[in-house]
Amino acid sequence: MSIRMGIIGAGFIGPAHIDAIRRLGFVEAAALAGSNPDNAKKTAAELGIPKAYGSYLELLQDPDIQVVHNCTPNHLHYEINKAIILSGKHVLSEKPLAISSRESAELLHLAKARGVVHAVNFNYRQFPMMKQLSAMIKQDVLGRINLIRGSYLQDWLLYETDYNWRLAPEAGGPSRAIADIGSHWCDTVQYVTGLRIVEVFADLATVMPVRRKAKQQTATYAHRSMGEAEYEDIPIRTEDCANVLIRFEDGTRGAFTVSQVSAGRKNRLSFELSGSKRSAYWNQEEPQKLWIGHREKANEVLLADPSLFVPEARAAIHHPAGHNEGWPDAMKNMMRGFYDFIREGKNPLQDRADFSTFADGHVSMRITDAILASHAAGRWVRVQS
Repeated sequence: MSIRMGIIGAGFIGPAHIDAIRRLGFVEAAALAGSNPDNAKKTAAELGIPKAYGSYLELLQDPDIQVVHNCTPNHLHYEINKAIILSGKHVLSEKPLAISSRESAELLHLAKARGVVHAVNFNYRQFPMMKQLSAMIKQDVLGRINLIRGSYLQDWLLYETDYNWRLAPEAGGPSRAIADIGSHWCDTVQYVTGLRIVEVFADLATVMPVRRKAKQQTATYAHRSMGEAEYEDIPIRTEDCANVLIRFEDGTRGAFTVSQVSAGRKNRLSFELSGSKRSAYWNQEEPQKLWIGHREKANEVLLADPSLFVPEARAAIHHPAGHNEGWPDAMKNMMRGFYDFIREGKNPLQDRADFSTFADGHVSMRITDAILASHAAGRWVRVQS
């Protein structure tokens, strides 16, 4: 019997959710809610979804829908996530979980109280290589981790005419580069190492204090030349890039850089772990490779291969060795873990989840809060538990 899901919002990320759940084989994309009835019907028809609603409240009243995906702009996450939980339906939210940690704490408490299965889409931890590296660390292959460093670099906001709703604090929240992509870096590294970030020292920068916004709407990651549209000047109040020093719970030091203005870097999440025995480096743009560094012998490159992976990582690979898997496959792994949990009738209060939950989303919000506070104060700031 299929699980029927509904989706609220279908911009850049919505169709990726739909594609991922359809690959599972036991989940049906049954309904879509948009900002108005006409847009909802048009988008639903394009995506092959049978039901269309002009508001999310109408969708939540549909008794056939068991799970709802929240793929709306950031400022709507709290309100809609709360309504989904109160409707008794399971919820999968895009990140950030909310705009503030006060809101995310309330959502986590409410989800637990209502007993709904809850997830936040931190899909980078779902790459097969991340599960393999996590197992290697648990088996002490790298030894004690002494240093963690990395970055998440993009270039989609390189030009002054690049503009999107994410740049406005009232829609995207008080942080942009940190909340948008830094959150993914922190979640992935914490998942792989099993270590929590407990203290930060941050330096944020808005390298383009004024941008030119096209008067006609532009899709995320789309670009126009200067001669194709009329523009208006918009002051920018969120960060384009940031450098953050970090301390982990066991005393390990680290640092990461995020940027949405780094030419040539499309979606480069990368990190290196320097262990007492070996080092390991991974780059999301080449996700099938893990560089392993040695001192007294030649370095290695481990390729994603089911026959070379530990059993707990093997299940995340869907194709034979040499058939590269990437971002859509990690998204599928996220959805599979979430929907298997629901299909098997597991208890979100008792059973371990193989996906990121509202608890992870709340941790992410706490880290973002600490980074913003650190930048404002110019000092180290503890991440609140």
